[in-house]
Amino acid sequence: MHSQLESVHPDHRADTLIVLLPGAYDAPKDFVEQGFVTALREESLPADLLLVDAHTGYYTAQQIVERLRSEVIAPARAQGYARIWLAGISLGGYGSLLFAREHAKMIDGLFVMAPFLGRRDLPAAIQRAGGLAAWDGQLPDADTHDLELWRWLRGYVSSPEERPPLYLGYGDTDRFAFSHRLLAAALPPERVFVTPGGHEWAPWLRLWLRFLGSGSLPAHIPL
Repeated sequence: MHSQLESVHPDHRADTLIVLLPGAYDAPKDFVEQGFVTALREESLPADLLLVDAHTGYYTAQQIVERLRSEVIAPARAQGYARIWLAGISLGGYGSLLFAREHAKMIDGLFVMAPFLGRRDLPAAIQRAGGLAAWDGQLPDADTHDLELWRWLRGYVSSPEERPPLYLGYGDTDRFAFSHRLLAAALPPERVFVTPGGHEWAPWLRLWLRFLGSGSLPAHIPL
């Protein structure tokens, strides 16, 4: 799995690593061109950024979780990173959640921007049931993968201490906003960022900036 490391300091590794996963038709270079790397450096946060080329092939082959574990997260821990955050846009947000569901103890936090959250029928059923807190975790004929993910997300209501901190960001006219609002209702308000716009780069960059300024990461580069 190809990746591109953007170090906050040229002479030494930071203690924190943010692993950033792209959307379905995006690549690491897009994060650079769209200003994500520059934004992190301008915030002077002591965190390195790993841009991972986690393309759709890893998802269709159902390899995304294992490849992230063996080729990205485990090696980063072995290199000495004390804290690892997993972040992603759209399909990359979905992949981040899939990884956290199976390997929650390997990461320290999540930030998903406009995540794909599966077919629309299951979120609609959860909404009819009164939200994640009221849903019984069942839906006949639901996609198995979707059902497993939403059952795990329900744990942010019932047992949040057993899950890594989850931050969510989305545009108010995003095509997945219905699912986003459903998940947002299960999270602390300070961990949800909403911005004008749809499923595109301008809102995603604003959300990235909101997250970087949220205080979830160390505040400054040590001298």
